[in-house]
Amino acid sequence: FPTPRSSDLIDDASITAQAKLALLTHRSTSATRTKVTTRDGVVTLSGEAKNGAEKDLVSKLVADIDGVRGVENAMTLQTN
Repeated sequence: FPTPRSSDLIDDASITAQAKLALLTHRSTSATRTKVTTRDGVVTLSGEAKNGAEKDLVSKLVADIDGVRGVENAMTLQTN
C-alpha cells in the first residue's frame, strides 16, 4: 500500500470536519447519530437516519463539499 502523503491526510481530515459541521448546522440532520470517515476523498457515512429523506439529505450535504470524490452512505433507517 502506498503511504498517504501528508497533504492527503489533511484533505481527508478537513473533509471529515466540514461534513460534521454541515450535519451539525443543518436542522434536519443529526451529527450525533452520524459517523463520518474520509479516505482519499471518499466519505463513508454510517449510523442511523430518522428516515430515507434524512439519509438522502446527508449524502447530498456531504457530496457538495469541496474535495469529496464520492459518498458511500451505509446509514440504517431508525425503526420505531
